Amino acid sequence: MPSPDDATLDAASATEAVEATGRKRPKPGERRVQILQALATMLEQPGAERITTAALAARLEVSEAALYRHFASKAQMFEGLIEFIEQTVFGLINQLDEREPDAQARCRKLVALLLQFGEKNPGMTRVMVGDALVFENERLQQRMNLFFDKIEATLRHNLREAATLGGAATPTVDAQADASVITAFCVGRLQRFARSGFKRSPNESLEHSLALLLPGGRG
Repeated sequence: MPSPDDATLDAASATEAVEATGRKRPKPGERRVQILQALATMLEQPGAERITTAALAARLEVSEAALYRHFASKAQMFEGLIEFIEQTVFGLINQLDEREPDAQARCRKLVALLLQFGEKNPGMTRVMVGDALVFENERLQQRMNLFFDKIEATLRHNLREAATLGGAATPTVDAQADASVITAFCVGRLQRFARSGFKRSPNESLEHSLALLLPGGRG
């Protein structure tokens, strides 16, 4: 199964092509990747202020007009990062669903892969927890809220399966409450990581935390 360690935005093109004399021009679609990679990298700076299109263009050594040839707005650039987060994380979760038969183990592994993704992609973490979206279009935060709603729904489904197999009297109610707590734990760990300037690992003492959140599960 692919690891979150590999889930980083492809930066290969970012080192190859800048629209400057004597340099190789980007291939079609390559510039979009460069723009998103540059935005993600700028978000990795602890305490970074709101990123402007002027600063982003300067980093890429292009004009702001060149940015708008690939994205209609800065909000659309952030949507590109969110799409990467969604596709990567849910792609890994789908593979997990296919390969792990034990429902509680799926929950443990889901939490681990989500936090590992955040640690390997600090700029993306700031998007996930909303720090980078404070002054941006409201629909971006709504989309990230939906992302975590889907994470919670996946946990709830797995926990209900585990509770039913375990003979719980109220598997649906139990699963709903537990999924909410586990999702809040994940969000909290990612927020702490971002707000500590990426110094506090979201995976800190994870096995101990999972033993409290999901007792009896095998990893």
